[in-house]
This record gives sequence, structure tokens and C-alpha cells, in this order.
Amino acid sequence: MKRIAVILVTVSLLMIGCADEKATFVTIGTGGVTGVYYPTGGAISRMINQKFDTYKIKATVESTSGSVFNVNSVISGDLEFGVAQSDRQYQAYHGLAEWADAGRQTDLRSVFAIHPESITLVAAGESGINDIAALKGKKVNLGNPGSGQLQNSKDVLAAVGITEDEISAEYVKAVEAPGLLQDERLDAFFYTVGHPNGNIKEATSGRIKVRIVPITGAGIDNLLREFPYYAVSVIPQTFYPYALNKEDTQTIGVKATFVTSRNVSEDIVYAITREVFENLEDFRTLHPAYEVLTPANMLEGLSAPIHRGALRYYREAGLIDSIDPALIIE
Repeated sequence: MKRIAVILVTVSLLMIGCADEKATFVTIGTGGVTGVYYPTGGAISRMINQKFDTYKIKATVESTSGSVFNVNSVISGDLEFGVAQSDRQYQAYHGLAEWADAGRQTDLRSVFAIHPESITLVAAGESGINDIAALKGKKVNLGNPGSGQLQNSKDVLAAVGITEDEISAEYVKAVEAPGLLQDERLDAFFYTVGHPNGNIKEATSGRIKVRIVPITGAGIDNLLREFPYYAVSVIPQTFYPYALNKEDTQTIGVKATFVTSRNVSEDIVYAITREVFENLEDFRTLHPAYEVLTPANMLEGLSAPIHRGALRYYREAGLIDSIDPALIIE
């Protein structure tokens, strides 16, 4: 009987091993655990994991430093998918900003766009920072290296004629900035993020009263004309009732996008695209930032060619006409 039991256990383990061999493992790069990227990756991974019997795909989520890291890791093959700001997608594919020396990252592929992200400037109420020009001479966090928001902060400062030498710049992660502001070690910080956001709620609910500063003016209007991935954005006052703001805050923003490499299997990208789009109503309930999502606007804000696996689904779903023809490369 013992021998039979051993044989049965061995056979079971072999069967489990065979089942695992059939599985394809993919990892989705996101961002900090308090931002919107992390739950976005989690929602997508749960969708595909629930259909393991159909697709034989097991997805996991990795918290990363953000857009630049995710793009580079997707291109190198360390990640199969990543969430990245639309401006970073544009810059990588066209060989700009961090990719100026490396050149165009032509293996980068779009899958779809997700939620809008506002460039958010939070300042201590007593700092006197009521507009961007007032940042001169102040202690300001611009964002950590490897994040999308760092370049956004630099773009905004340049648009209004402020250099990094004219402020006391910090380069810490967004999750650290609210605590530093409440400890009076920062006067203000930038954060490019979907709203409502836990970090911003933390910053607006502490001992130090803060305001969300408008990002507007002639210089910002010029920025919008110069870079196609920026657009006007609004942060509702109701999201942060403890801030000093009495009305919605006008600013600009980008979009979060889901990216991959052209080297990732067509079947894998097709499966993930299909599950997200065919469960969009459920997906929209997972975070307030997703409420505005529609199949049409999830195909806007993309600048790298769309992966052939995603294109396969968009053709089946009748969405191909919503895509910029320049992004269709067979």
C-alpha cells in the first residue's frame, strides 16, 4: 500500500509539473504601491489569471520606480508589459529625453491607453506658492529618477522660465514627498498621477495645510502646442476636501498607457487585450480614475505602433477605425 501511495504521489507531482510547463508566465511593471499604476497592473493580472484554463497565462505584478524603468525593462525583455506615461512612450519610441543617446526604441509597442494623469503641484499653504512662478527659491521635489513625473516637472518649470538652479530641487519618490512636506522639509512637490490619489490625500490631511497649485499661463499654453502628448486637465476639489482649494484646479496632464515589446507573443497580447476590453465595465469600477474609460479613448494618446496581438483583437471588435493609421505596422 505504501508503494502504491508513493507511486500515486509521484504521478500527481509529474502531472502538476506538466501543467506548469504549459503555463506562460508574464510580469507587469507598475509603479509605487500607493499610485494608480499598481492597482492597474493588479486588475489586469487578475483578469488574465481567472482565465488560466483558456489562455494558460499566469501574470504577476511588480512594483517599480515608474515609466522609464518599465519602458527600458520591456525593451530589454526583463518585463513583458509595463504601465508608462504617454509622453514617455513617445520619447522612447522617438529617441528623445532619456533615450537621446540610445536612439529610437523601435521594439516598443503600444497595447492601449488607460486613465488620464494630471501633473499635480502640491504646496504648503504658508509657502506663498499660489502659482508656478512662485517656486523660485523654494524646496521642491521634482520626482525620482526613472519616473515619468521627473520630466513633466522639468517641462513645466522650463515652460515658465525657471531652471533647476533657481529652486532647491529634491528627487525623491512620490510616496516620500507628503511626509517631507508635513515635516516642513519641502515647500512643494510635483506628482503626475490619476485622481483621487492616496499620496495627495495624505498631503492634504496633515497638520500643515496645503493647496493644489494651478499649472496655467502663457508658458503652459506654449507647452501644450509644442508637445502633442500633453493636454488640459482638471483636478476636482471634491477629491481633496481638506486642501485649501475652494474650487477645481486647472492643470495639464498625460495618459497612462500599457506597453509591451514587439517580441512578446501575439497570442499573449491578444489575450490580455481581449480580457480588458471585454470586461471593461468591471474594470471601470476598480478605481475612480477609470470611470472615464471607453473603448474609443483607450486608443487615444498612443505613439508607438500597436502590437500585432492587440490589433488582432481590435479588428475582431470593430475598433480598428478608431486607431491612427500611422500606428498600424504589420
